Amino acid sequence: MMLQTPCRVLIVDDSAVVRQVLTEILSADPAIEVVGTAADPLLAREKIKRLNPDVLTLDVEMPRMDGLAFLENLMRLHPLPVVMVSSLTERGADTTLQALALGAVDFVSKPKFDVARGLDAYAEEIRDKVKMAARSRVRAIGTAPRRPPPQAASPAHIGFRTTDRLIAIGASAGGTEALRVVLEAMPADAPAIVMTQHLPASFSTAFAERLDRHSAMSVREASDGEAILPGHAYLPAGGRHLRVIRDGARWRCRVDDSVPVNLHKPAVDVLFRSVASSAGANAIGAILTGMGEDGARGLLEMKQAGAPTLAQDEASSVVWGMPGSAVRLGAADEVIALDRIAERILALARS
Repeated sequence: MMLQTPCRVLIVDDSAVVRQVLTEILSADPAIEVVGTAADPLLAREKIKRLNPDVLTLDVEMPRMDGLAFLENLMRLHPLPVVMVSSLTERGADTTLQALALGAVDFVSKPKFDVARGLDAYAEEIRDKVKMAARSRVRAIGTAPRRPPPQAASPAHIGFRTTDRLIAIGASAGGTEALRVVLEAMPADAPAIVMTQHLPASFSTAFAERLDRHSAMSVREASDGEAILPGHAYLPAGGRHLRVIRDGARWRCRVDDSVPVNLHKPAVDVLFRSVASSAGANAIGAILTGMGEDGARGLLEMKQAGAPTLAQDEASSVVWGMPGSAVRLGAADEVIALDRIAERILALARS
């Protein structure tokens, strides 16, 4: 059996301690080779040309050149898979979401205190995400046209307010932008949407606000017990699971702090399974880009309960882990490109 060539990584961080710790963590995996480090984006630019890495790890807040400006230039001129190393602050969350919008594949959170020990605790996650990034699809920015959010329901959209449908969507790596694409194409009176995206607790508020700005729907963090209404899209509050429960003739959000599922909290399987039991054939399920298998079994349960199910196709996914797992499991009725998912959901909701 032929051994795979290790993925070549360049570490870009202004902290010498972080550069050293990341080098040790990543070098401990035989599938990863750290080919160099750089203390700022200007040095990184020279090393990218000279070393030709497969993946970059990049701190967003850096001297001499803003990390976002560097990333934007990089994705325009020399697209490379980038894993952001970001701080778990409100500002760090917003900056990281901007980085993902510019084309970064994923991120790991840098601990606020005792960076060396904190990063060590993340060792497996960092290694997994770097290896996943090496296999991911990156595109030069500007290659995907962006549609403005719909301002008003067109005649084709009229009638959703009386449609007893619930849309459930799950995503992980690449999903912050994939969810934006789907929600941007939804009219203001679309059926209610419940979503799970793998994110750390401190990122969820900034993410919900970002989606709300891009959608004609009202996008919000779910409160435990609140009614699920048409024209609204709900995300779990930071680091908590979101379930859907039936309350007479309506659905409500159940937000809880129970144990992680598939190593995730929130977990897509938790949401999808609750939708399968609470909404059955009145639901529509969609699984988008993401690493791993979370959501595949839950989507199968939705399909078995009579709900139409969709999976994002491999060509438009940053990482075809979760949707690929769902397809292999037979959980997806249809496999379609990201830019067609919203219109297909709306068509299914009408039928």
